[in-house]
Amino acid sequence: MSQKVEFTGSQGDKLAARLDSPAITPKAYALFAHCFTCSKDIFAASRIAAALNEEGIAVLRFDFTGLGASEGEFANTNFSSNITDLVLAANFLRDEFEAPQLLIGHSLGGAAVLAAAEQIPETKAVVTIGAPADIEHVLANFGTSLDAIERDGVADVSLAGRNFTIKSQFIEDVRQQTQDQRIQNLKKPLLVFHSPIDQTVSVENASKIFTTAKHPKSFISLDKADHLLSRREDAVYVAQVLTAWASRYLQTGPEQVVLPHGAVRVEETLASKFQQRITAGKHQLLADEPKDVGGADTGPSPYDYLAAALGACTTMTLRMYANHKGYDLGKLSVEVSHAKIHAKDCADCGEGKTGRIDRFERVISVEGDIPADISDSLLKIADKCPVHKTLEHSSVVATSLSD
Repeated sequence: MSQKVEFTGSQGDKLAARLDSPAITPKAYALFAHCFTCSKDIFAASRIAAALNEEGIAVLRFDFTGLGASEGEFANTNFSSNITDLVLAANFLRDEFEAPQLLIGHSLGGAAVLAAAEQIPETKAVVTIGAPADIEHVLANFGTSLDAIERDGVADVSLAGRNFTIKSQFIEDVRQQTQDQRIQNLKKPLLVFHSPIDQTVSVENASKIFTTAKHPKSFISLDKADHLLSRREDAVYVAQVLTAWASRYLQTGPEQVVLPHGAVRVEETLASKFQQRITAGKHQLLADEPKDVGGADTGPSPYDYLAAALGACTTMTLRMYANHKGYDLGKLSVEVSHAKIHAKDCADCGEGKTGRIDRFERVISVEGDIPADISDSLLKIADKCPVHKTLEHSSVVATSLSD
């Protein structure tokens, strides 16, 4: 599940963020800082968030002040304000959900998480991807505009094909940073990713970060990767290795309780108006309502699940019947639709029905040819599936309040 959220940044502006959450209750939370002049939606960020979600870890990624969908003027920001944005993002997580244990930074975002870690006490591990060891490295991106900024106090700089206004205060702030000392005092497990052919931030930066940091520390070489991890396989590799490495350092809650067969637990996530988290055995699912009725459409509706139960039961029953009889049936599929109609309008609902009733329409498909002599048998067997019988006959629902 991915939801848009916002919080107030270092300069009082609303910062746009996205919280990517697993279907289960998150084991831990991570905070992602994007590269210089990038955004939270860069592919590497979304891929890493997805991989962490698969391991039960929620990820907050946001646009720094003046970038992406965030408010504010980029020209008024600097590295110090980026650090403060990160700390405020961590505060937001702590206040609304749970403080981040894992900090991940890409390029200058990597330098920022190294600097912010000491101000986020819950941090258990830090990851950098293509990060510079010296903050002044970013000034190399300004080219000949650097002289103009120092001379005139402001100039436009072309970065990644876009123009950004840079003020002299940005340069002054960069030159006041003491990154070496921060890395020495990190005292957190550190994982450094870097490509030996990175043309934006040379691999020597990774060597310096790794040498300066104290143990435990690890280095992973991203052979053939570019600085932005623009190749899908590179971003996927980073995501997989990162999640495996982080798992030994994060403090997670007790293992998810596995319910006995036949028992289902449903609880509100409070992430949206109707969203529910369903636990069935060891499985986790989401239920919701469509947006046109006030839901967030992050999962099937209750009636969708009811129709799915009928469909799944039908194909399972037909497959068991075919295997028992030795019929060589192709792949089975069932489409089920649900509607509430007036009994008088239902020609196949039988007698004794009055008022509005639920009608499920089921269409069975079989790949390949069906022998003519078993077509009728398949329809009769479909009606014998347990869920069909439950829906067709009356049930008892006993309800009580827990202690």
